[in-house]
Amino acid sequence: QLQLVESGGGLVEPGGSLRLSCAASGFTFGGSGVGWFRQAPGKLREAVACISSNGDLRKYADAVKGRFTTSRDNAKNMVYLEINSLKPEDTAVYYCATGHIPCGMVEIDYDSWGQGTQVTVSA
Repeated sequence: QLQLVESGGGLVEPGGSLRLSCAASGFTFGGSGVGWFRQAPGKLREAVACISSNGDLRKYADAVKGRFTTSRDNAKNMVYLEINSLKPEDTAVYYCATGHIPCGMVEIDYDSWGQGTQVTVSA
């Protein structure tokens, strides 16, 4: 059974950093593009980044460009999201998802989702 599990979230001060992980089980991650999304309280879920199956294509939302970096280690069946220079507006539940196109930035591109990991940015 395909399963995605995010981890690495937490409480961090503004300007801090976190590395989120997305672990896949039940399938080989290496053949799939992966997207990262977030949902803040009272807001719609939005894409923040995506990475193609071999990592050669990466996209970022304008709000996170230069601060967020996604990478992957297919040998370990893992995808990562490094988030730096955190701002209070980055507070959200962060999700990874896998889908049927190389690197999508909309929810309909994705079929399977993790349960999310909470990131809270506060002094």
